[in-house]
Amino acid sequence: MRQIDILLTDQLGGGQDAFVHGDLRVVFHRWNWAAPLPLLDGSPWAFISWLLPELSGLELCRRLRCDPQTESAHVTMVLEEDDADAKRRALRAGADDYIMGPLGRAAVLDRVLSVQLPERGAEAATGARTLRLGDLSLDMTALQVRWQERAVPLMPNELRLLRYLMEQPGHVFSRAQLIAALGKRDQPIDERTVDAWVSRLRRALREAGAGQPLRTVRSLGYVLDRP
Repeated sequence: MRQIDILLTDQLGGGQDAFVHGDLRVVFHRWNWAAPLPLLDGSPWAFISWLLPELSGLELCRRLRCDPQTESAHVTMVLEEDDADAKRRALRAGADDYIMGPLGRAAVLDRVLSVQLPERGAEAATGARTLRLGDLSLDMTALQVRWQERAVPLMPNELRLLRYLMEQPGHVFSRAQLIAALGKRDQPIDERTVDAWVSRLRRALREAGAGQPLRTVRSLGYVLDRP
């Protein structure tokens, strides 16, 4: 099943439950632009408000285009009024299109289902890329982790955890943040479950010869150190 992950900088009228249409699954993520991105399993989309606290939507659009995780995202600017100059500025900043606010679930789904995924998004849709952090690599196509040339066997939860940490090395995440970022909000999970994921991931990395790059920050959470 194909998946589209939609980043929303504002509330979505109608709710944010996942939507399934044929072989397509649409997942919504309310995102504070100042916070790290959630884990994006599918083709990334973004609906950006024209005005944001302490930042303009135009500037956020430019930043998304400069980030390897979102450079291929389909970006829609949410305008406050039907202004021709605003539309031109949005497109010049890197937006693919625009829509009038306030944003509602039906309007977002209509736009997603009606817009053909651009060619530049094909690679993102399949996750065809490799993350690298020193001698540690994660092949997104084969879902294979290697330390130097040695395979590191991981279960799905640990693989997703490592991917998220590798995408944002040096950032300390609390247990609650990791549960939310890994898409575990729809089911009750004890925060201590994260400790089990981390323990298994650490053991696998250590046995492959990678040492202890995943560090505990007391009272705060976990961080994957840069080499």
